[in-house]
Amino acid sequence: MKIDLTDTTASKINKALVKGRRAIGTPAVGMVLTLVIVTDEENAYDALKAANDASREHPSRTLVVIKRVSRTPRDRTQSRLDAEVRVGADAGTGETVVLRLYGDVVNHAQSVVLPLLLPDAPVVVWWPVEAPIDPANDPLGALAQRRVTDTYASEQPVRDLGARADTYTPGDTDLSWTRITPWRSMLAAALDQVTVDVKAVEVEGEEFNPSCELLAMWLADRLDVPVKRSLSGGPGLTAVRMDTSHGPITLDRADGSLATLSIEGQPDRAVALKRRETAELIAEELRRLDPDDTYASALRFGVEKLNATPAPAVVEEAPEAPAVAAAEAEAAAPAPAPAKKAAAKKATASSRKAAAK
Repeated sequence: MKIDLTDTTASKINKALVKGRRAIGTPAVGMVLTLVIVTDEENAYDALKAANDASREHPSRTLVVIKRVSRTPRDRTQSRLDAEVRVGADAGTGETVVLRLYGDVVNHAQSVVLPLLLPDAPVVVWWPVEAPIDPANDPLGALAQRRVTDTYASEQPVRDLGARADTYTPGDTDLSWTRITPWRSMLAAALDQVTVDVKAVEVEGEEFNPSCELLAMWLADRLDVPVKRSLSGGPGLTAVRMDTSHGPITLDRADGSLATLSIEGQPDRAVALKRRETAELIAEELRRLDPDDTYASALRFGVEKLNATPAPAVVEEAPEAPAVAAAEAEAAAPAPAPAKKAAAKKATASSRKAAAK
């Protein structure tokens, strides 16, 4: 069921939600959280579809905040709120409100969202694109216990990782980190099978993929070994190679779905390691609402520490003794030519005869 509201208010939206629930015969509210999606018109459909799929595991009230751009200065001074209320089959297992903000109210989106939050329920804010560098200080982010960004959607992912490390607040997380959960689980299980000392690690993946940097930083932070970040054609992460005292351990995924785990002295094993959809990633993030300390530790390790190698030591040569230097100079001098040797012998013989007279 859909209810369209033009030039409306938060109070009217709440009344429409109650009316919709009664119309479909479910007046009780059985939702566990409020999910606020901050996006643009272009990405709203995909984000809302992912949220509806995730609501099968986490029934929630989904508020989609779309900030519309006014074309003229006159339109920017005229605030307006349009809403689309969805309940029943059109909203997954929860209920959805699509909010379109116009004019000056765009800068005060929190005043529209606050009256629509479920009482006594946690709040999660998700930015599918164009996330703020400091989500906790964003007006909408300040309402949430959990703030989800996606660095993969930014123009400069690696730079944004460094900026997010400086502004990290407990409760922040990123879907680029969620994407590598199966990789982290598989690598930890591989190291549990054998007792080894890891000497070095190489993480291989496509360029401009922050998941590769996050996995490399997590390994460097946990294992305290040098980690090299190398490039491949993708898709996504393609391989992790560990040099250990037991021999090489490799987790290689060339096609984006099936990976091969190789451990020295054991047969190779095929493991499912497919690239997951956004709905699965959001569902995983909604399972936990407490701060992710492991993500914070990996993020703060620093991208600039990857591929860092110590500078070679400069060996200072000791000064040579005079006698040794003279001997080396004499040895290095070119040998005299045969004609010069004969002339030298003749001059020596003449000088001897003159001395005898």
